[in-house]
Amino acid sequence: MSYIKDLRAKVGNDNIIVNACAVVIVNNNNQILLQKRSDNLLWGLPGGLLEIEETITQAAIREVKEETNLDVELIRFLGVFNNPFMRWRKKDRARIISFAFFGELKSSDLKINDSESKELKYFDYENLPQIHSIDTIEIIEAYYNDKLNLVEGKNYDGEKI
Repeated sequence: MSYIKDLRAKVGNDNIIVNACAVVIVNNNNQILLQKRSDNLLWGLPGGLLEIEETITQAAIREVKEETNLDVELIRFLGVFNNPFMRWRKKDRARIISFAFFGELKSSDLKINDSESKELKYFDYENLPQIHSIDTIEIIEAYYNDKLNLVEGKNYDGEKI
C-alpha cells in the first residue's frame, strides 16, 4: 500500500499536506515534455507524490520512470513550489509542496508506462495545453524564465552579469 493510501485510510478526505516532485524534461527544440493525466484529462509534468521511505530525488527519478519509461539524471534544482488547492476525486484535498528539477535524458524510449497517463507529448512554451495545477504552471514558468535569464546573461535576480 502507498503512503498516501495509508494516510487517507486514517484521515479520510481531510485536507493534508504532502510532498511531491516534478521534473522538467526538454527535447532539442526546447519543448517541454508533458503528461496528459487520466484523472482530469489535463496536462502536467512527470512527477508525483513522495513515498515515506524515499528521498525527493529518488521519488523524482522513480516517478519519471513509472510515467514515461524514461531514465533521467537530475541536473538542476529549480525550486520549491506550493499548491494549496490540489483536488483528486473532488473530495480528496491536499496542499502540495512540490520540489522541481530539470532532468536530462539517459534513455529515450518514451512510452506511457502506467494508468496515470493518457498521452505524453512535447510542447512549445508558446503553445502549452491546459495545465492541471498552479504549482506546475509556476515550475514551467521558472524553467523558461531561468533559461531566458541564462541566455540573456542575467543572474537569478534579473540583473545583467
